[in-house]
Amino acid sequence: MGGGADMEIRLLDHVTGAKAARGIAVVIDVFRAFSVAPHAIAAGAGRLLPVGEVEEARELARRYADSVLIGERHTRRLEGFDAGNSPTEILALDLRGKTVIHTTHAGTQGLVNAVAADEVLTGSFVNISAVRDYLLACKPAQVSLVRMGHEARERCAEDDLYAECLQAMLRGEAAPLGGVRERLRAAPAAQKFFDPAMDWAPESDFDYCTEVDRFDFVLRLKRASDEPLELVRVPTGQKD
Repeated sequence: MGGGADMEIRLLDHVTGAKAARGIAVVIDVFRAFSVAPHAIAAGAGRLLPVGEVEEARELARRYADSVLIGERHTRRLEGFDAGNSPTEILALDLRGKTVIHTTHAGTQGLVNAVAADEVLTGSFVNISAVRDYLLACKPAQVSLVRMGHEARERCAEDDLYAECLQAMLRGEAAPLGGVRERLRAAPAAQKFFDPAMDWAPESDFDYCTEVDRFDFVLRLKRASDEPLELVRVPTGQKD
């Protein structure tokens, strides 16, 4: 597939970057929000609602009786939530047909703040080629790659690497996808996965988050008046 030679690609960071995003925004959170989200959809979640504030998440859980609360602050599961921001933990639940409500320190903050973008997608390695294919099919004049980083306040190796790879792929250049797992094993944010004392970040999460192209769909943010934000599954190449 050819590259998007006429596509302007902007690299942005954190909540400020999300607010500045234009065109199609790809909000990036590799460890772990946007690795979790596709897994939740693939596991049969009926709806996936990304939320910025913890109390808003709890209020939505009261509104939707058949709901599952997942999320974290400072990487740890929130009190009273059904699972943390962990692929391992959510895959241990029965999500079939459930309304999954998801709030995190970084990733979901980017989604709720990307209000000026024409479209908003999630970004992680588990569906990077699907995101590339979707963007090339849409041919937007501008793509905004928003690296949410560590707690939406400082850059991180995993989100930087994703942006580097997607940018190369959009330009028709080779990207080092085959070496993602080995490169990220030494990333500062990955060390929690290998520390048994940090049981809220199991080692299997690292494997899930670095499984390149596990899924062939993108997650696109749906905005509707009087409804919460929702991430919806869009097969590769489908724009409408």
